[in-house]
Amino acid sequence: MGIDDKKATKKPAKAIKGFTDEERAAMRERAKEQKAQATREDGERDLLAKIAEMKGTDRAMAERLHAIVTASAPSLSPKTWYGMPAYANKDGKIVCFFQPAEKFKTRYATFGFNDSAHLDDGTLWPTAFALKELTAADEAKITALVKKAVS
Repeated sequence: MGIDDKKATKKPAKAIKGFTDEERAAMRERAKEQKAQATREDGERDLLAKIAEMKGTDRAMAERLHAIVTASAPSLSPKTWYGMPAYANKDGKIVCFFQPAEKFKTRYATFGFNDSAHLDDGTLWPTAFALKELTAADEAKITALVKKAVS
């Protein structure tokens, strides 16, 4: 078998299995985000546009979380990350994000933190929280976590 024969048997990237349509869409969104060199204002505009596309509970929670994060940690820059609302530190690393339930057809939304968040507490600590709705107690907890994450 020659070199040309090997090339002919190579499967196209489209044939790769294992990712859902929603996951592939998120990866395409991430690729677009990486190409764009956005300012803070561009990032917030994109984030608000993504929130506006959401429906029902996801949208209400995303709007409230945006208000909480921007008030609790004004040093974080709003942006999108895999097409989801996210907030980055001065180095551009994502500190926290909101994953709407509808995006991946899950039964609950998620508010999560990446490793750039300063949430370390001994050898074990949570990095993501399931959300079905936001109560006043939930909002207070998230506010405290966001403040700790950027400390």
